[in-house]
Amino acid sequence: MNKRKLGNTGLEVSAIGLGCMGMSFGYGPAGDKNEMIKVMRTAVEQGITFFDTAEIYGPFTNEILVGEALEPFKGEVVIATKFGFNIDRSQNKSVGLNSHPANIRRVAEESLKRLRVEVIDLFYQHRVDPNIPIEEVAGTVKDLIKEGKVKHFGLSEAGANTIRKAHAVQPVTALQSEYSLWTRQHEAEIIPTIEELGIGLVAYSPLGKGFLAGKIDENTQFAEGDIRNILPRYTEEARMANKALLDLLIQFAERRNATPAQIALAWVLAQKPWIVPIPGTTKIHRLTENNGAANIQLTPEELQEIENVSAHIKVMGTRYPETMEKSTGL
Repeated sequence: MNKRKLGNTGLEVSAIGLGCMGMSFGYGPAGDKNEMIKVMRTAVEQGITFFDTAEIYGPFTNEILVGEALEPFKGEVVIATKFGFNIDRSQNKSVGLNSHPANIRRVAEESLKRLRVEVIDLFYQHRVDPNIPIEEVAGTVKDLIKEGKVKHFGLSEAGANTIRKAHAVQPVTALQSEYSLWTRQHEAEIIPTIEELGIGLVAYSPLGKGFLAGKIDENTQFAEGDIRNILPRYTEEARMANKALLDLLIQFAERRNATPAQIALAWVLAQKPWIVPIPGTTKIHRLTENNGAANIQLTPEELQEIENVSAHIKVMGTRYPETMEKSTGL
């Protein structure tokens, strides 16, 4: 698989990464441990070198899983993880944001152990904490980099001013934010800002939490504990309305002898050479399908046609309920 560089700090990763959250968290019951390890090791065999996890996924269980799966590939893969939440260990759940320097340091030490590594390749602030100046957060990660515990600093879902302030203290290698054909709000201000600063974009949910892969319709029943049960964009009414965007992807997929998921990922890859999508999956055949998108290059004419048609499609439903928009780790 081709490689891409995230930002100007020299971090090179596979053009498509693997989001590991859904193996443990967010989409119903956790996957079988041995099967999930097999998926991750198959990803390495297929050329993926970039894996995404976080302390909050589980909590803790996803980092432990990723650490075990990727231990044989130390030095060959890049593992990104995240800090920024208060975790109530008695209830095993998040109870709010926490980017106090002491907590950042604690998460770093614990994540190193769970991931079975000597250094964290990419350490993101998972969500901006309004109670802690971003300069203090960036300064803490800068110290961790000096100490050899972290290689690269990242932010997730941060605004343009926050990115600039953080970057002035410690260069930001990557911004991880949701980006896909139906989630494009970052094109107005965020993407121009990170392009100016030389920061890469790691696009999570590039398949719209599965919808853009064409496997979800208005009749789909989500498992208990699946985040999509409470997201406005996945109500039955919204799924019916949003089928127009999926129909566009199906049209191009048929034309290119591809799948809707591959076209959706190829579209993300075509936007900028420093954007890396990290679709998640628990199935090897979907992994292989997603990775095939790296071989599809949409022409300027095709991209313009997608732009022209999608401009007239109004996506129904917000990404998250208003109360979750700033605080969710999903």
